[in-house]
Amino acid sequence: MEISHESVFVSAIRSFCKTFAGLVGIIFALLVGALLYSIFSSPYQPQEKTTFTVLPDLQRELSLKPFNAPVVLQINIQGVIGEPLLDTKTIDAILLDSQRGMLANHRVKAVLLNLNTPGGTVFDSDNIYRMLKAYKERYNVPIYGYVNGLCASGGVYVSSACDKIFASPCSIIGSVGVILGPFFNIYEGLNKLGIQAKVLSDGINKDMMSPFRPWEPGEDASLRTIMDYQYHRFVNIVTAARPRMDREKLVTVYGAQVFDAVKAQEYGYIDTAGADYADALQELMLAANMDPQKPYQVIELTPSLGIMGLLNNNQSPLHSGKIEHEITISGQPAYKIRDQFAYLYLPGGGQ
Repeated sequence: MEISHESVFVSAIRSFCKTFAGLVGIIFALLVGALLYSIFSSPYQPQEKTTFTVLPDLQRELSLKPFNAPVVLQINIQGVIGEPLLDTKTIDAILLDSQRGMLANHRVKAVLLNLNTPGGTVFDSDNIYRMLKAYKERYNVPIYGYVNGLCASGGVYVSSACDKIFASPCSIIGSVGVILGPFFNIYEGLNKLGIQAKVLSDGINKDMMSPFRPWEPGEDASLRTIMDYQYHRFVNIVTAARPRMDREKLVTVYGAQVFDAVKAQEYGYIDTAGADYADALQELMLAANMDPQKPYQVIELTPSLGIMGLLNNNQSPLHSGKIEHEITISGQPAYKIRDQFAYLYLPGGGQ
Protein backbone atom coordinates (compact mmCIF):
# COMPACT_ATOMS: atom_id res chain seq x y z
CA MET A 1 0.00 0.00 0.00
CA GLU A 2 1.31 3.42 -0.96
CA ILE A 3 0.81 6.32 1.43
CA SER A 4 0.78 9.89 0.04
CA HIS A 5 2.37 12.49 2.25
CA GLU A 6 1.08 16.05 1.63
CA SER A 7 3.13 18.98 2.87
CA VAL A 8 1.65 21.39 5.41
CA PHE A 9 2.05 24.23 2.90
CA VAL A 10 0.02 22.47 0.19
CA SER A 11 -2.66 21.54 2.69
CA ALA A 12 -2.90 25.16 3.89
CA ILE A 13 -3.21 26.41 0.32
CA ARG A 14 -6.00 23.91 -0.41
CA SER A 15 -7.92 24.96 2.72
CA PHE A 16 -7.54 28.65 1.86
CA CYS A 17 -8.84 28.10 -1.68
CA LYS A 18 -11.89 26.21 -0.41
CA THR A 19 -12.68 28.92 2.14
CA PHE A 20 -12.18 31.70 -0.42
CA ALA A 21 -14.42 29.94 -2.96
CA GLY A 22 -17.12 29.57 -0.31
CA LEU A 23 -17.00 33.27 0.57
CA VAL A 24 -17.15 34.26 -3.10
CA GLY A 25 -20.19 32.02 -3.54
CA ILE A 26 -21.99 33.56 -0.56
CA ILE A 27 -21.26 37.13 -1.71
CA PHE A 28 -22.39 36.31 -5.25
CA ALA A 29 -25.64 34.81 -3.97
CA LEU A 30 -26.33 37.88 -1.83
CA LEU A 31 -25.70 40.24 -4.76
CA VAL A 32 -27.92 38.21 -7.08
CA GLY A 33 -30.67 38.19 -4.47
CA ALA A 34 -30.38 41.95 -4.00
CA LEU A 35 -30.52 42.57 -7.74
CA LEU A 36 -33.56 40.32 -8.16
CA TYR A 37 -35.30 42.09 -5.28
CA SER A 38 -34.54 45.49 -6.84
CA ILE A 39 -35.81 44.39 -10.25
CA PHE A 40 -38.94 42.46 -9.26
CA SER A 41 -40.16 44.30 -6.16
CA SER A 42 -43.37 46.11 -7.09
CA PRO A 43 -43.11 49.92 -7.12
CA TYR A 44 -46.83 50.04 -6.31
CA GLN A 45 -46.48 48.40 -2.91
CA PRO A 46 -46.15 51.06 -0.21
CA GLN A 47 -42.94 50.37 1.69
CA GLU A 48 -41.45 52.41 4.46
CA LYS A 49 -38.12 53.77 3.29
CA THR A 50 -36.98 55.33 6.54
CA THR A 51 -35.83 54.27 9.98
CA PHE A 52 -37.63 55.48 13.11
CA THR A 53 -35.29 56.99 15.74
CA VAL A 54 -36.31 58.36 19.14
CA LEU A 55 -34.71 61.70 20.07
CA PRO A 56 -34.38 63.31 23.53
CA ASP A 57 -37.40 65.23 24.80
CA LEU A 58 -37.24 68.40 26.89
CA GLN A 59 -36.24 66.32 29.93
CA ARG A 60 -33.52 64.59 27.90
CA GLU A 61 -35.37 61.29 28.08
CA LEU A 62 -35.21 58.72 25.28
CA SER A 63 -37.93 56.28 26.34
CA LEU A 64 -40.47 55.08 23.80
CA LYS A 65 -43.91 56.48 24.59
CA PRO A 66 -47.33 54.87 23.91
CA PHE A 67 -48.29 54.68 20.25
CA ASN A 68 -51.06 57.23 20.72
CA ALA A 69 -48.70 59.90 22.13
CA PRO A 70 -48.35 63.03 19.96
CA VAL A 71 -45.12 63.38 18.00
CA VAL A 72 -42.72 66.15 17.03
CA LEU A 73 -40.99 65.18 13.79
CA GLN A 74 -37.44 66.51 13.45
CA ILE A 75 -36.14 66.77 9.89
CA ASN A 76 -32.41 67.32 9.54
CA ILE A 77 -31.48 69.77 6.77
CA GLN A 78 -27.77 69.22 7.24
CA GLY A 79 -25.22 69.20 4.45
CA VAL A 80 -25.57 70.18 0.81
CA ILE A 81 -29.16 70.17 -0.43
CA GLY A 82 -29.36 67.97 -3.52
CA GLU A 83 -26.59 65.62 -2.49
CA PRO A 84 -27.59 62.00 -1.69
CA LEU A 85 -29.64 61.68 1.53
CA LEU A 86 -30.68 65.35 1.39
CA ASP A 87 -32.55 65.59 -1.87
CA THR A 88 -36.15 65.73 -3.03
CA LYS A 89 -36.55 61.95 -2.93
CA THR A 90 -35.27 61.65 0.63
CA ILE A 91 -37.46 64.40 2.11
CA ASP A 92 -40.47 63.09 0.21
CA ALA A 93 -39.90 59.63 1.76
CA ILE A 94 -39.63 61.16 5.24
CA LEU A 95 -42.86 63.10 4.85
CA LEU A 96 -44.72 60.09 3.45
CA ASP A 97 -43.52 57.76 6.22
CA SER A 98 -44.44 60.33 8.87
CA GLN A 99 -48.10 59.55 8.23
CA ARG A 100 -48.06 55.75 8.24
CA GLY A 101 -46.87 52.78 10.26
CA MET A 102 -46.15 53.74 13.86
CA LEU A 103 -47.01 57.35 12.99
CA ALA A 104 -50.39 56.72 11.39
CA ASN A 105 -53.57 58.53 12.45
CA HIS A 106 -51.92 61.96 12.36
CA ARG A 107 -49.64 61.42 15.35
CA VAL A 108 -47.24 64.07 14.03
CA LYS A 109 -48.42 67.37 15.49
CA ALA A 110 -45.39 69.55 14.68
CA VAL A 111 -42.25 69.61 12.54
CA LEU A 112 -38.85 70.97 13.58
CA LEU A 113 -36.24 71.62 10.90
CA ASN A 114 -32.73 71.16 12.28
CA LEU A 115 -30.66 73.35 9.94
CA ASN A 116 -26.94 73.38 9.21
CA THR A 117 -26.46 73.78 5.47
CA PRO A 118 -24.71 75.97 2.89
CA GLY A 119 -27.67 75.44 0.54
CA GLY A 120 -27.69 73.43 -2.67
CA THR A 121 -29.47 73.01 -5.96
CA VAL A 122 -32.26 75.33 -7.02
CA PHE A 123 -34.37 72.30 -7.97
CA ASP A 124 -34.12 70.48 -4.63
CA SER A 125 -34.33 73.62 -2.48
CA ASP A 126 -37.54 74.67 -4.20
CA ASN A 127 -39.02 71.15 -4.11
CA ILE A 128 -38.31 70.68 -0.41
CA TYR A 129 -39.71 74.12 0.41
CA ARG A 130 -42.93 73.40 -1.50
CA MET A 131 -43.30 69.91 -0.01
CA LEU A 132 -42.97 71.31 3.51
CA LYS A 133 -45.51 74.04 2.78
CA ALA A 134 -47.97 71.50 1.38
CA TYR A 135 -47.44 69.18 4.36
CA LYS A 136 -48.05 72.03 6.79
CA GLU A 137 -51.29 73.02 5.08
CA ARG A 138 -52.59 69.49 4.57
CA TYR A 139 -52.03 68.28 8.12
CA ASN A 140 -52.40 71.65 9.86
CA VAL A 141 -49.12 71.42 11.78
CA PRO A 142 -46.68 74.22 12.68
CA ILE A 143 -43.16 74.05 11.28
CA TYR A 144 -40.33 75.75 13.18
CA GLY A 145 -36.66 75.95 12.29
CA TYR A 146 -33.57 75.77 14.50
CA VAL A 147 -30.26 76.88 12.98
CA ASN A 148 -27.27 75.33 14.65
CA GLY A 149 -24.34 76.37 12.50
CA LEU A 150 -24.94 77.62 8.96
CA CYS A 151 -28.20 78.42 7.21
CA ALA A 152 -27.25 79.94 3.89
CA SER A 153 -28.75 80.32 0.43
CA GLY A 154 -30.85 77.18 -0.20
CA GLY A 155 -31.10 76.74 3.57
CA VAL A 156 -32.78 80.14 3.79
CA TYR A 157 -35.03 79.12 0.90
CA VAL A 158 -36.13 75.88 2.61
CA SER A 159 -36.54 77.59 6.00
CA SER A 160 -39.04 79.96 4.41
CA ALA A 161 -41.55 77.16 4.99
CA CYS A 162 -41.12 77.72 8.74
CA ASP A 163 -43.51 79.73 10.88
CA LYS A 164 -40.64 80.78 13.16
CA ILE A 165 -36.86 80.38 13.04
CA PHE A 166 -34.51 80.19 16.01
CA ALA A 167 -30.72 80.24 15.85
CA SER A 168 -27.87 79.35 18.20
CA PRO A 169 -25.55 82.18 19.31
CA CYS A 170 -22.77 81.39 16.81
CA SER A 171 -24.92 80.56 13.80
CA ILE A 172 -24.46 82.24 10.41
CA ILE A 173 -27.44 83.08 8.21
CA GLY A 174 -27.97 84.68 4.79
CA SER A 175 -26.63 84.48 1.23
CA VAL A 176 -29.76 85.08 -0.83
CA GLY A 177 -28.45 84.54 -4.34
CA VAL A 178 -28.04 82.05 -7.18
CA ILE A 179 -24.91 80.75 -8.90
CA LEU A 180 -23.97 78.54 -11.84
CA GLY A 181 -20.46 77.35 -12.52
CA PRO A 182 -17.60 78.09 -12.46
CA PHE A 183 -16.92 77.85 -16.18
CA PHE A 184 -13.35 77.52 -17.43
CA ASN A 185 -11.97 78.41 -20.85
CA ILE A 186 -8.84 76.49 -21.88
CA TYR A 187 -8.79 77.52 -25.54
CA GLU A 188 -5.62 79.65 -25.38
CA GLY A 189 -3.81 77.09 -23.27
CA LEU A 190 -4.59 74.29 -25.72
CA ASN A 191 -3.38 76.44 -28.61
CA LYS A 192 -0.03 76.98 -26.91
CA LEU A 193 0.33 73.23 -26.57
CA GLY A 194 -0.65 72.64 -30.17
CA ILE A 195 -3.85 70.84 -29.20
CA GLN A 196 -7.11 71.35 -31.09
CA ALA A 197 -10.61 70.35 -30.04
CA LYS A 198 -13.87 70.22 -31.95
CA VAL A 199 -17.42 69.82 -30.61
CA LEU A 200 -20.14 68.78 -33.08
CA SER A 201 -23.46 70.48 -32.38
CA ASP A 202 -26.61 71.64 -34.10
CA GLY A 203 -28.83 74.49 -32.91
CA ILE A 204 -27.92 78.04 -31.95
CA ASN A 205 -25.73 78.12 -28.83
CA LYS A 206 -25.98 74.35 -28.34
CA ASP A 207 -22.34 74.37 -27.22
CA MET A 208 -22.66 77.56 -25.19
CA MET A 209 -19.81 78.26 -22.79
CA SER A 210 -17.68 75.58 -24.42
CA PRO A 211 -14.16 75.71 -22.93
CA PHE A 212 -12.57 74.69 -26.24
CA ARG A 213 -13.25 77.89 -28.22
CA PRO A 214 -13.35 81.64 -27.55
CA TRP A 215 -16.59 82.68 -25.88
CA GLU A 216 -18.87 84.87 -27.96
CA PRO A 217 -20.48 88.04 -26.51
CA GLY A 218 -23.96 87.34 -25.22
CA GLU A 219 -23.92 83.55 -25.56
CA ASP A 220 -24.71 83.28 -21.84
CA ALA A 221 -27.84 85.47 -22.18
CA SER A 222 -30.34 82.62 -21.79
CA LEU A 223 -28.54 81.34 -18.69
CA ARG A 224 -28.59 84.82 -17.18
CA THR A 225 -32.33 85.11 -17.88
CA ILE A 226 -32.95 81.85 -16.01
CA MET A 227 -30.76 83.01 -13.12
CA ASP A 228 -32.61 86.30 -12.95
CA TYR A 229 -35.93 84.45 -12.70
CA GLN A 230 -34.60 82.12 -10.01
CA TYR A 231 -33.11 84.98 -8.02
CA HIS A 232 -36.31 87.03 -7.98
CA ARG A 233 -38.33 83.93 -7.05
CA PHE A 234 -35.92 83.46 -4.12
CA VAL A 235 -36.35 87.09 -3.05
CA ASN A 236 -40.15 86.89 -3.33
CA ILE A 237 -40.36 83.71 -1.26
CA VAL A 238 -38.07 84.99 1.50
CA THR A 239 -39.75 88.37 1.83
CA ALA A 240 -43.23 86.79 1.82
CA ALA A 241 -42.21 84.35 4.56
CA ARG A 242 -40.29 86.88 6.67
CA PRO A 243 -42.46 90.03 6.88
CA ARG A 244 -39.82 91.96 8.84
CA MET A 245 -37.40 91.63 5.93
CA ASP A 246 -36.96 94.83 3.89
CA ARG A 247 -37.13 93.76 0.25
CA GLU A 248 -35.23 96.75 -1.12
CA LYS A 249 -32.42 96.31 1.40
CA LEU A 250 -32.27 92.59 0.71
CA VAL A 251 -31.65 93.27 -2.98
CA THR A 252 -29.46 96.38 -2.77
CA VAL A 253 -27.69 96.07 0.59
CA TYR A 254 -27.72 92.59 2.12
CA GLY A 255 -27.40 90.73 -1.18
CA ALA A 256 -25.67 87.37 -0.87
CA GLN A 257 -23.82 88.29 2.30
CA VAL A 258 -24.07 86.21 5.47
CA PHE A 259 -24.61 87.55 8.99
CA ASP A 260 -24.28 86.49 12.60
CA ALA A 261 -27.45 85.45 14.38
CA VAL A 262 -27.99 88.83 16.06
CA LYS A 263 -27.74 90.74 12.77
CA ALA A 264 -29.88 88.10 11.05
CA GLN A 265 -32.60 88.69 13.62
CA GLU A 266 -32.29 92.46 13.24
CA TYR A 267 -32.58 92.22 9.44
CA GLY A 268 -35.51 89.80 9.59
CA TYR A 269 -33.94 86.53 8.40
CA ILE A 270 -34.81 84.80 11.70
CA ASP A 271 -37.06 85.44 14.68
CA THR A 272 -34.88 84.63 17.69
CA ALA A 273 -31.10 84.74 18.02
CA GLY A 274 -29.05 83.14 20.78
CA ALA A 275 -31.54 80.34 21.33
CA ASP A 276 -31.00 76.76 22.44
CA TYR A 277 -32.52 73.72 20.77
CA ALA A 278 -34.80 73.30 23.80
CA ASP A 279 -36.12 76.85 23.33
CA ALA A 280 -37.19 76.08 19.78
CA LEU A 281 -38.69 72.72 20.73
CA GLN A 282 -40.67 74.17 23.64
CA GLU A 283 -42.03 77.05 21.58
CA LEU A 284 -42.99 74.64 18.81
CA MET A 285 -44.87 72.39 21.22
CA LEU A 286 -46.81 75.38 22.56
CA ALA A 287 -47.74 76.36 19.00
CA ALA A 288 -48.96 72.79 18.40
CA ASN A 289 -50.99 72.75 21.65
CA MET A 290 -48.84 69.91 22.99
CA ASP A 291 -48.60 69.61 26.78
CA PRO A 292 -44.95 68.92 27.79
CA GLN A 293 -46.25 67.43 31.05
CA LYS A 294 -48.05 64.65 29.18
CA PRO A 295 -46.43 61.84 27.16
CA TYR A 296 -45.06 62.93 23.80
CA GLN A 297 -42.32 61.80 21.44
CA VAL A 298 -39.59 63.58 19.50
CA ILE A 299 -38.46 61.46 16.57
CA GLU A 300 -36.55 61.59 13.33
CA LEU A 301 -36.86 59.46 10.22
CA THR A 302 -33.63 58.69 8.41
CA PRO A 303 -33.23 56.98 5.03
CA SER A 304 -32.72 53.23 5.29
CA LEU A 305 -29.33 52.22 3.87
CA GLY A 306 -27.61 48.92 3.21
CA ILE A 307 -27.38 46.98 -0.05
CA MET A 308 -31.12 47.21 -0.74
CA GLY A 309 -31.24 50.92 -0.06
CA LEU A 310 -28.18 51.64 -2.19
CA LEU A 311 -29.56 49.63 -5.10
CA ASN A 312 -33.05 51.11 -4.94
CA ASN A 313 -31.63 54.63 -4.69
CA ASN A 314 -29.26 54.03 -7.62
CA GLN A 315 -26.22 54.81 -5.46
CA SER A 316 -24.41 51.50 -5.94
CA PRO A 317 -21.79 51.10 -8.70
CA LEU A 318 -23.40 47.67 -9.31
CA HIS A 319 -26.67 49.42 -10.18
CA SER A 320 -25.30 52.47 -12.02
CA GLY A 321 -22.49 50.63 -13.79
CA LYS A 322 -19.97 53.37 -13.09
CA ILE A 323 -17.50 54.48 -10.46
CA GLU A 324 -17.16 58.23 -10.01
CA HIS A 325 -14.01 60.09 -9.05
CA GLU A 326 -14.04 63.59 -7.58
CA ILE A 327 -11.45 66.35 -7.53
CA THR A 328 -11.07 69.55 -5.56
CA ILE A 329 -10.31 72.86 -7.30
CA SER A 330 -8.97 75.89 -5.39
CA GLY A 331 -9.78 74.25 -2.08
CA GLN A 332 -13.51 74.02 -2.83
CA PRO A 333 -15.38 70.73 -2.39
CA ALA A 334 -16.24 68.97 -5.65
CA TYR A 335 -19.98 68.75 -4.96
CA LYS A 336 -21.98 66.84 -7.54
CA ILE A 337 -24.25 69.86 -7.85
CA ARG A 338 -21.57 72.28 -9.07
CA ASP A 339 -22.77 71.98 -12.70
CA GLN A 340 -26.33 72.98 -11.79
CA PHE A 341 -28.11 76.22 -10.94
CA ALA A 342 -27.61 76.50 -7.21
CA TYR A 343 -28.65 78.43 -4.15
CA LEU A 344 -25.29 77.62 -2.61
CA TYR A 345 -22.94 79.54 -0.32
CA LEU A 346 -19.21 78.87 -0.71
CA PRO A 347 -16.77 81.59 0.47
CA GLY A 348 -14.41 82.49 -2.32
CA GLY A 349 -16.87 82.68 -5.19
CA GLY A 350 -19.64 80.20 -4.39
CA GLN A 351 -22.34 82.55 -3.12
